[in-house]
Amino acid sequence: MRTLSETTAETTELTSQYSAQVAGDLDRNVKEQERLSGEIEALQAQLTALRHDHTVLVNIQQALGVPAPAAPSAEPAATVPAPRKTRKSAATSTAAKQAKAKKPAASTRKRSDKKSPAKAPATSPTSPTLVELVRAHLEAQGEPRSAAEITTALGQQHPERNVKTTVVRTTLEGLVARNQAQRSKQGSSVFYTTPEAAGPAAQAEELAQQGE
Repeated sequence: MRTLSETTAETTELTSQYSAQVAGDLDRNVKEQERLSGEIEALQAQLTALRHDHTVLVNIQQALGVPAPAAPSAEPAATVPAPRKTRKSAATSTAAKQAKAKKPAASTRKRSDKKSPAKAPATSPTSPTLVELVRAHLEAQGEPRSAAEITTALGQQHPERNVKTTVVRTTLEGLVARNQAQRSKQGSSVFYTTPEAAGPAAQAEELAQQGE
């Protein structure tokens, strides 16, 4: 038979193994949450930029006098013949229609009450998006900056925002894809700058290489 000390030692060993496994799983879970949160914020920033571009394109289209495509109509769905109803179902349908006929007035009031206060804050300034903050920071700098440096600067300027390096790097790559920023590599580090500032920086680097 096992002694009490042997049983206690086995229990302690199993407890330590489970504790280590749980700690490792918890750490991986937290890292995965951070990764997904960064991707969601980056996608949200890209979606905001796309919506802004869409608004600009629609305004340009209207200025050019090009008619906007008509929205698809849902009227044909009402022409589908309904199946035959029994007297009981017909009575139920009639009561339901009468109840629906009374609701539009109240729903119209609710919609008007909701829309009227929404018009007031239209003039209030909105907080800039992460894309706008990153682009403005690059334009204010006269030399290439890394994603970590930009994250630190934005975190100091906007402490209320939870700015992360992964999100800033994704945002920078999105700006590069739209030719609103340029990427340069120095050793194993990657730096970003605006297209306007990239010209003098590239010339200075080329002159330095020629002097060597």
